[in-house]
Amino acid sequence: MIVNGQQGFDNEKYLKEQTKSILERVDRFNHKLYLEFGGKIMFDYHAARVLPGFDPNVKMRLLQKLKDKVDVILCIHAGDIERKKIRADFGISYDVDALKTIDDFREWGIEVTAVVITRYQNQPPATAFKNKLEMRGVKVYLHYPTKGYPTDVNLIVSDEGYGANDYIVTTKPIVVVTGPGPGSGKLATCLCNLYHEYKQGLEAGYAKFETFPIWDLPVDHKVNIAYEAATVDLNDKVLIDEHHLEAYNKKVTNYNRDIEAFNLLKRIIEKITGDESMYKSPTDMGVNRASKGITDDDIISEASHQEIVRRYLRCSVEYALGLIEKDAFNRIKEIMKRVGANVEDRKVVAPARHAALEAEEQSKGNSGLYCGASIQLKDGTIITGKNSPLLHASSSLVLNATKHLAGLPDSMYLLPQNIIDSVTHLKKDILNGQMTSLDVDETLIVLAISALTNPAAQMALENLKELHDCEVHITHIPTPGDEAGWRKLKVNLTCDPEFASKRLFIN
Repeated sequence: MIVNGQQGFDNEKYLKEQTKSILERVDRFNHKLYLEFGGKIMFDYHAARVLPGFDPNVKMRLLQKLKDKVDVILCIHAGDIERKKIRADFGISYDVDALKTIDDFREWGIEVTAVVITRYQNQPPATAFKNKLEMRGVKVYLHYPTKGYPTDVNLIVSDEGYGANDYIVTTKPIVVVTGPGPGSGKLATCLCNLYHEYKQGLEAGYAKFETFPIWDLPVDHKVNIAYEAATVDLNDKVLIDEHHLEAYNKKVTNYNRDIEAFNLLKRIIEKITGDESMYKSPTDMGVNRASKGITDDDIISEASHQEIVRRYLRCSVEYALGLIEKDAFNRIKEIMKRVGANVEDRKVVAPARHAALEAEEQSKGNSGLYCGASIQLKDGTIITGKNSPLLHASSSLVLNATKHLAGLPDSMYLLPQNIIDSVTHLKKDILNGQMTSLDVDETLIVLAISALTNPAAQMALENLKELHDCEVHITHIPTPGDEAGWRKLKVNLTCDPEFASKRLFIN
């Protein structure tokens, strides 16, 4: 989020430097480079949060500039399809995200050359996904677990290892290999094709494009610590790249998995190519120039501090929901302690909790659960909302915030009572629902209907877009309708690890 117009990152400078770096790397490899894209290739909201001013789609702008030189391979792990692994920022499974990614690439004028289902072992959901893609004209390859990996390099680099997988036909000098998340099989896909290229006498190369950690910033820079906070489930740690230090006597940073795997990866590449690798360290393999876009380190550090707090709150909720193990939750607590962070450092937390207390005080002793919500608008203004028999706290907050933005009195009612009564009747008496107050998704629909006859509601409706990228905190885990509504409004949402209802099932 950018508050009061503060930016700490220059997209255009970054784009120029990053394009130059990739093209230089292509020239080093006989004009054929397999470029593994780590992290999110589109909608990189983590980067946008820790680097205020960063365009979440700047990588796509980069690829669009290079699109005449680029083939794209999309990898997805068969096990992730089988487990229905979820991409948290969109609330969709990895297989659905893969479909969305293909559509998104097309909107940018770039076709996905092929989809690779990695570590395929005849999982029925993965087979069904393959059939679905092929019925829509998408080329699909199946890659199997690599024999000998990770101990027997001679078996890995053989016709029984990498050679057992089909060669993916590409025609462009840059082959971008991406996936919906970590563990998608991107590296193995690059190395499989590299093996086939060399068998055909074609000298190709490999490089990695990963935004975080930023290699030429210190280990303890908050932007790198925020990366650790974002990957506590993987137990990633930012460390000094010991291989780079030994080769060049220069301190740079990388993360533990790349550092630990480097010797094996170097041996595999040397076995494939038959020559000594030009890479002396995992950092050598990277083409990341994110630091070149940083224009104000203080703004970046504060934004990263805020992201660490967000990640702590998210992990608290995931732990309460049973989605992560206690070890991961303990790691995020240790990161908070390391940077001296408290949840109250997030400016919307205390006002939301205060709103919940106000709701309880106004209830005059009536039993029930009292919830509060708070938003920080782009000019820094804090607005709150609390729950009532008619509205969820989040719904109240949306109405209060849009009234403020439209210059309307706080006491003005935007939603006609008769429409609220009709929706309540539908939910309670016709659909036999247990929760009758309006969630955010329902409130947005009712507001749109009200705007047809109420100019004030129309003014509020037009200001909804001003909520995009704003900071929001609520004192309870959102219901599905609240979560869906907030996601559509594109806010940075956090919540306390408290349930909004004692009911175990919420539809």
